[in-house]
Amino acid sequence: MTATVSAPNPPAASADPGRPAPPPRHRGLRGLLFRWEAKSAPYVYIAPFFLVFAAFGLFPLLYTAWVSLFEFRLNSEMTWVGLDNFVWLFTNEAFYNALFKTITIGILSTVPQLMLALGLAHLLNYNMRGRTLFRVSMIMPYATSVAASTLVFAQLFGRDGGFANWTLSLVGLDAIDWRNGDISAQIAIAVIVTWRWTGYNALIYLAGMQSIPQDRYEAAQIDGANRWQQFVHITLPGLRPTILFTIVVSTIGATQLFGEPLLFGGGTPNGGAVNQYQTLGLFMYQQGWEFGSLGRAAAVAWVTFLLIVVLVLINALIMRLRTRERLSDGGSE
Repeated sequence: MTATVSAPNPPAASADPGRPAPPPRHRGLRGLLFRWEAKSAPYVYIAPFFLVFAAFGLFPLLYTAWVSLFEFRLNSEMTWVGLDNFVWLFTNEAFYNALFKTITIGILSTVPQLMLALGLAHLLNYNMRGRTLFRVSMIMPYATSVAASTLVFAQLFGRDGGFANWTLSLVGLDAIDWRNGDISAQIAIAVIVTWRWTGYNALIYLAGMQSIPQDRYEAAQIDGANRWQQFVHITLPGLRPTILFTIVVSTIGATQLFGEPLLFGGGTPNGGAVNQYQTLGLFMYQQGWEFGSLGRAAAVAWVTFLLIVVLVLINALIMRLRTRERLSDGGSE
């Protein structure tokens, strides 16, 4: 009898040992979701800011530019006028008066404000008793509302019984009609702005001073430099970017000055009997809500915006030139 032997089945093809096994389906989907999340997460995190900026910043800016090309009143339809609102603006003496008053009040408030802030920050930078209390008190004027501070200062600068005129009488000077004068009204408003913002800028300067390395002061003391020499040759050069930043911010704030002159004048946008302290903000408000011409008010707003952009670019150019000059001086040494 012959035995039949069946051929063995061929062995199954073994996997390539040098090639990894394919991952399961659920692992591939999870990895895809992880990679998508890693790429899109930064955009998702910053999306709320851009949405808010587009809704409350970009859209009003573009819509204001659109309105400035129309004759727009609340009780009538919009009528296309092109650049007529801007032509009217640049041929109006009241606009140049408001621009000039804005510049003068800005200078009268910004220069002493930043100088006082620099001095206060320099004093608070030393170890002294009650330093924390003084730092907290620096921010209190900034936290006070514009209405409250302006109304208080309006009483202090009152013609009859005001604290300012009482102080002048002590030294034998005549009383001043602060509200109806030209330069006197601008000085009074500048004092209000200076009082509100000096402490805020002082804290910014203080933070900048504390970022300067302490070993520079120690080396200066070893060389025999006094405190004034250290302040001039170490502190001021180290604060140069901070000082330029505060100048830019203060300049922007000066061009947008509105609440202080409005409340100082009793709530009217005229800026005094002869517009002696009418700023661009008051002029824009007057055109839009007292005279009802929203198109002209939009033109004033856009010119103010362009003025701010020009001032910021000038400050940025000055900062770049000084930085380049400092780097070139360092390289030559």
